[in-house]
Amino acid sequence: MNARGSPSTPNARGSGVDAAARKREAARGSGLPAPQPVLAPPERVRFIADPLSDGAVLSLALGTGALSEAILATGEIKPQAPGDPSKLLSFDRAAIDQTPVPMWRTVSAIAMFSAIGFAVADPILSGFRDGAEAGILDAVIYAETVSITWTTTNLAKIAFRRPRPSAYREARKLRDAGVSEAEISSRITDTNSALSFFSGHGSTTAAVAATAGYLAFARAPGTARPWITLGLGALVTTVTCVGRVKSGEHFPTDVIAGAMAGFGVGILVPHSHRAEPAVRRPIWIGGAPVDDGGLVTVSGLF
Repeated sequence: MNARGSPSTPNARGSGVDAAARKREAARGSGLPAPQPVLAPPERVRFIADPLSDGAVLSLALGTGALSEAILATGEIKPQAPGDPSKLLSFDRAAIDQTPVPMWRTVSAIAMFSAIGFAVADPILSGFRDGAEAGILDAVIYAETVSITWTTTNLAKIAFRRPRPSAYREARKLRDAGVSEAEISSRITDTNSALSFFSGHGSTTAAVAATAGYLAFARAPGTARPWITLGLGALVTTVTCVGRVKSGEHFPTDVIAGAMAGFGVGILVPHSHRAEPAVRRPIWIGGAPVDDGGLVTVSGLF
């Protein structure tokens, strides 16, 4: 009631609620379905890039990747001679006994270069769909994904120098012919014969597929596009990895490790470019030895 004793006017919120209730009641009375509340569209993830930090990352990754690739091509790194095949993991030993299928080498190469082509084309499509800024950001993200994967793969190959299955097969032929172990090492001199771990084809394809899927779920939530991208990425990665084993170029563990490494890089790079603040405040936990025990410290923003 107001000061004059007349009924007070409902506020705007109450009027809106009453009006919605009357509409639902009227719809039930008329036999029509009640109107449903309109849901807001899913919120899209924003990405950011910093010219200084991203430029430094690209310089480090591209420089190291390109120079390590050039070093591997010179033949200056001496390959490691194949050892006793019985020391390999059981499912890796089968890669030595199989007959390589050259067609799979072509198939895996086509699959990998198709993934690289998608990494070039997707930022262009993002520019048309979501604006020039989105296209530039996606280009930076893909460039970092591919270059970091390239560098990581080459450094792993140089560190492990694992002989390829083809090197094991060649060594077995030489042993069967009565060649000594010392001479076998001198005959297998191609650097590429000891670059089996891990697979560059597998890591590159998996990295591009992971980044493509991440960006698709961020750019087009609630649509079929992310799921199609995820499915095609998984298919291309699988074909690539199977092809590298069937062609006799890699052991199964090489392609598994390559795919896992590529997937990790492909997820971490776009995730590091997300613009929204973290939901939880960062916390650092550390430890240090002290007299008669240890010390645990917790610090952060609270």
